[in-house]
Amino acid sequence: MTHEVVGRVEELGAELAGLADENESLGKLSDRTVELLRSAGVIRLLQPKEYGGFAAHPRDFAEAVMEVARHDGAAGWVCGVVGVHPWELAQMDPRLAHEVWDADPDTWIASPYMPNGIADPVDGGFVLSGRWPFSSGSDHCQWDFLGALVGDGKGRPAGPIQVMHVVLPRSDYEIIDGTWDVVGLSGTGSKDVVVDKAFVPEYRTIRQEEVQAGPPRRPPGSTRSTGCRSPRCSRSGSPRRSSASARARSPTTSPSRRTGSP
Repeated sequence: MTHEVVGRVEELGAELAGLADENESLGKLSDRTVELLRSAGVIRLLQPKEYGGFAAHPRDFAEAVMEVARHDGAAGWVCGVVGVHPWELAQMDPRLAHEVWDADPDTWIASPYMPNGIADPVDGGFVLSGRWPFSSGSDHCQWDFLGALVGDGKGRPAGPIQVMHVVLPRSDYEIIDGTWDVVGLSGTGSKDVVVDKAFVPEYRTIRQEEVQAGPPRRPPGSTRSTGCRSPRCSRSGSPRRSSASARARSPTTSPSRRTGSP
């Protein structure tokens, strides 16, 4: 049975497709595109029910992401990246989930996870600094998941290497405009973010090995740990849109045969 969110995306498909060129021109998703995605509930699919989500099966999430990408590759990419973060957040301290979702269950969280920052241990948490490229959808997110290495207290990685994920509110990082100038998928708005000595409480962190191991228990209504790498879902939907667009432009088998260009 098709999940209700997938059905909503199908209904919104024509409007999503019509906004794709605008997203590419803006270098980020338009406010209207984000409004449509929020109304469909794509980002809340892997979110626990207790925080306003669907706690859906990963298959349903993948189908929804691919359906979005069929109409707009950039929107699908953002859904695939941002939409998997509620799954990880559900493995962390409940205090963080309350901070993120109590006021608005539709709050989005960006990333990237690459450990480009140093998190120096201090009393009660860590002090984080670093710069991360490719933070997809960041203009429409109020929090960011960032990868970091545990520091030695002097701004250098401690040994042995320990990778962790930290979650910061929008007030603790800066989005750098002009850092996402690309030919394709410009609409993902995958800009750089910078953090300069932000304090991160311990409960807003999780070690990478904990994420890989999955939660020790799965309370009712929580999303199960999966191996889904959702950005792949968004990419697999994009060629469908490209092929459909090519067929629509030409009565022949391909645009190149009609125009003589590659």
